[in-house]
Amino acid sequence: MPEHIAIYPGSFDPPTLGHLDLIQRAAKLFHKVIVAVAHNDQKNALFSFEERAEMLKELVADIPNAEVDHFQGLTVDFARKHHAVAILRGLRAVSDFEYEFSLSVNNRKLHEELDTVCLMSSEPYLFLSSRMVKEIASYGGKISHFVTPAVERRIREKFAKNC
Repeated sequence: MPEHIAIYPGSFDPPTLGHLDLIQRAAKLFHKVIVAVAHNDQKNALFSFEERAEMLKELVADIPNAEVDHFQGLTVDFARKHHAVAILRGLRAVSDFEYEFSLSVNNRKLHEELDTVCLMSSEPYLFLSSRMVKEIASYGGKISHFVTPAVERRIREKFAKNC
């Protein structure tokens, strides 16, 4: 039986407990989950590509069938290279659906054997986003219920350096 591989692409700037929840749940559904850190020079990220990949590796260290990789370019090309059968996406609210649906349709036009699998966010993470975490942290707000302690430490250090 062929191995069913899913890729979970994103910027993960920073990785949140919502991301971790999705990875843990997907790891129960697929033989392998590749968390694919997108390298995009046009985004103004708080963390470098390498820092994001490092944080994600720490995040998935206890998930035996999850690994972290990176890519630049089209997600479907990365998926094809890794023989993935699915792109994993998270849906937090109805507002996410239209965007994810259009992405799915376009990805199928580029790689017709590749499916998009959307997992609904678990209740505690319905309105959680990396952008929100960064904004709260930038004002010194509490983020411990959004990220792991290691990620929180890195965020605090980053904002301390930027002040």
